[in-house]
Amino acid sequence: MYQALYRKWRPRTFDDVVGQAHITETLKRQVETGRLSHAYLFTGTRGTGKTTCAKILARAVNCEHPVNGNPCNHCPSCLGIENGSILDVLELDAASNNGVDQVRALRDEAVYTPAAVRKRVYIVDEVHMLSQAAFNALLKILEEPPAHLMFILATTELHKVPATIKSRCQQFAFKRILPGDIAARLAYVARQEGMELRGEGAELLARLADGGLRDGLSLLDQCATPNGPIGEQEVLDALGLAGNLETANLLEQVGSGDAQSALETLARLYGAGKEVGSLMGELAALVRDLLVRKTAPRGGAALLTGGYDENTMRRLSNLFQPARLVQMLGLLQTTIADLPRSGNRRTDAELCLIRLCDPALDESMAGFNARLARLEELLAGGVPAACPVPQKSLKREEPAPAAPTTAVDTPPWEEERPPLPEEPGEPVGYEEPPLQAAPQPVPQIIPGPAVQSADLWPGLVASLRSRFPAVYPFLSNPTAVQGVLEEHTLTLWVDTDFTKSMVGTPPVLKALAELASTQTGREVRCAVKVGTPPVSAPVQEHDNLDDLLAMGQQFDNIIIEE
Repeated sequence: MYQALYRKWRPRTFDDVVGQAHITETLKRQVETGRLSHAYLFTGTRGTGKTTCAKILARAVNCEHPVNGNPCNHCPSCLGIENGSILDVLELDAASNNGVDQVRALRDEAVYTPAAVRKRVYIVDEVHMLSQAAFNALLKILEEPPAHLMFILATTELHKVPATIKSRCQQFAFKRILPGDIAARLAYVARQEGMELRGEGAELLARLADGGLRDGLSLLDQCATPNGPIGEQEVLDALGLAGNLETANLLEQVGSGDAQSALETLARLYGAGKEVGSLMGELAALVRDLLVRKTAPRGGAALLTGGYDENTMRRLSNLFQPARLVQMLGLLQTTIADLPRSGNRRTDAELCLIRLCDPALDESMAGFNARLARLEELLAGGVPAACPVPQKSLKREEPAPAAPTTAVDTPPWEEERPPLPEEPGEPVGYEEPPLQAAPQPVPQIIPGPAVQSADLWPGLVASLRSRFPAVYPFLSNPTAVQGVLEEHTLTLWVDTDFTKSMVGTPPVLKALAELASTQTGREVRCAVKVGTPPVSAPVQEHDNLDDLLAMGQQFDNIIIEE
């Protein structure tokens, strides 16, 4: 009868265990020196060798002729434990024997000395499945066990094991096996089984195993063919996967926003028998690698899953920002989690692709952050969203008068300008004071476009509508932005710092300064301030009666000499 590869090639000694040298070396030293603990706790993810090491340890402590801490696997004790004829070594599944009654029966039997071997060993797999009452029943015998008794507990969820149990055990953490070690072991097994496993096929199987050698052997068993080599394409066809080239092509279509091509690619792969969940998982793995590459460009190479060449990763990395990748990865993870409960998996995958192609359809906070990051990138580069920069700049109808010499080198879009030089005084020799002091200049507040006025500001905003469509909603909102023209400065009074960051970019301020200078006939600078414009007293209309009264006062002061 055929036996599965993961059962046939289960390690029988500590030296055969792959990728767990930090544990096997310690256990071998304990067996050699006889300094064995009464309870062990093996933790780690699936397929990393917990149960295998537990069985090897059970044979090693009872072996009649151990070899450097390894069981000989030839003596009656090793053979009896391996075939299950010796009942002093018992393996229990806590998932099906998790009641307090089973643990009490085990505790009552444990006090008897073993009949055929030196130590009575209980291997309890998935120990985290025991109930609280069962843990309490197990606690007493773990605390004060007989000399002939040994417990080996194994679990994949350490956080569910009570601290009172963990404190009475020697804990060993099994780590995920590296892809290189899995690929080497798969190649060795394939040679022994007469399979022609190519290097790229072994590497792909090692990546899909996700750190578990048992999963890798199961996948190799699934991909085995009676004749012909096992390469990358054979693995993809056998497991229903899309492949790196198809996944990279699909992600490139998503980055360019081509939803039609992305849906056509999904339909083609779906028709070819590819699993929708596997395709979404491959896409999520690629997005995750791109995010790691973006956030950790130097030290993140060791964190990548691999499988993509450098040119492909560089080309795809230039299409996305970190915020966009975070949004995409979150959407993919949510879709993958919901697929098992979906009524139509293909429809859910298509909706996911459409949302990936158009971030505006993603109403989550991650989608909003992705769109905002894209907008900030466009504004920082001076390129308004969805609007090319005009090639020809605006030309002035008439040359502006020369600016004062002290302000020639000052850019027109600076936020804080130096004080303007004082106006030149009257000609020398003029001594008669003016009849009436000239009124002080009053700042002219230019209303927003909501006010029907022929002032300067509405025309400026209308001129910028096509050049800066992303900023136009802020400029055209009188509650958000108000323009105040005073002397040679056009001040934009905004309501918040966020509005200031949107309208206060150098391209926008430069365009406003050029337009204002053209329409006023003088050099105008732009500044942005948060707050409300100062309210000035209205300018009184000039009355001719005041001039007549002033002239009468002059005649009254004249003294006629006789």
